[in-house]
Amino acid sequence: KAPLSKSLLLVLSAISILLTLLFQHYQKFFVYNLQAIKEDFQIWRLVCGRTVCLDLKDTFCSSLLIYNFRIFERRYGSRKFSSFLLGTWMLSALFDLLLVEITQYIFGITINSLPSGFLSPVFALFVPFYSSIPRVQVTQVLGHFSITNKSLVYILGLQLLTSGSYIWILALSGLISGICYNSSILKVHRILCVPRWVAKIFSWTLEPVFSSAEPTNEVRVGMGATVDIQRQQRMELLDRQIMMSQVAQMRRQRQQQGGMINWNRLFPPLRHRHNANYQDHHPSEQGIPPPTEVSEEQVARLMEMGFSRGDALEALRASNNDLNVATNFLLQH
Repeated sequence: KAPLSKSLLLVLSAISILLTLLFQHYQKFFVYNLQAIKEDFQIWRLVCGRTVCLDLKDTFCSSLLIYNFRIFERRYGSRKFSSFLLGTWMLSALFDLLLVEITQYIFGITINSLPSGFLSPVFALFVPFYSSIPRVQVTQVLGHFSITNKSLVYILGLQLLTSGSYIWILALSGLISGICYNSSILKVHRILCVPRWVAKIFSWTLEPVFSSAEPTNEVRVGMGATVDIQRQQRMELLDRQIMMSQVAQMRRQRQQQGGMINWNRLFPPLRHRHNANYQDHHPSEQGIPPPTEVSEEQVARLMEMGFSRGDALEALRASNNDLNVATNFLLQH
């Protein structure tokens, strides 16, 4: 359920390998040359230079990170995931130029070119990764240093960060653009997003090419072909279990505080979502406070993932407008 991640991983890696091994004389068209962009107005370099890596080390690390970040496409859907990549890609292009000018003004360092590749959006994905993916401890090293399910991803990001002299500019611009895009105050996600008709066109044309068949119910967790795959599958299962334990903990806290929201009343209909209009037939109860105010923006984001409006409303009210908790509960039920 991550065709966009799969297409980015395969297509960009294939082009990078071909340019490095067979078509080296075409590499000059994919150099991220800032001087040519500013002085010669070669705007096309913003597309070519910020899409394909010319260094195989960067290609390898960014491909591994895209593979690990496919969880966001599964969680939010391909359209929202592509909107995030497009928005951060456009914002980071602006921040690249600003950071280069600031570096030249403060330190007197003239930077004519930056490392090529789809690097800034990859660094931007660390923002939702840090804020929304639960941290599960796997083991400890020397009794003090904890190894978690997120440690490998951070190590890959550090390796990518240290692979070039000026790649820190791309990393910083990516992180800033990721924070700006995720900000509920700036509302950038409403402006820089993929239109529905564009998403439908790509869904009809490209998704059948890069989509994979869903695993059957007979495939169990931990049955991967290698130990690494089995470990990754167990980590994803632990992530889901942590989310569900957070829901259960919130339920216990609310019951101890006097039952602001009756979860036993709200969540059972979500487990039987065959009737989308169940709220019309739900009996009213005496003595229950009015429902929590729900953000229409969050309702729309849940509906974009394929959930009905009724389920989205009930999940957001029950989770006190926590979008991550509501999303994970709907996905699990």
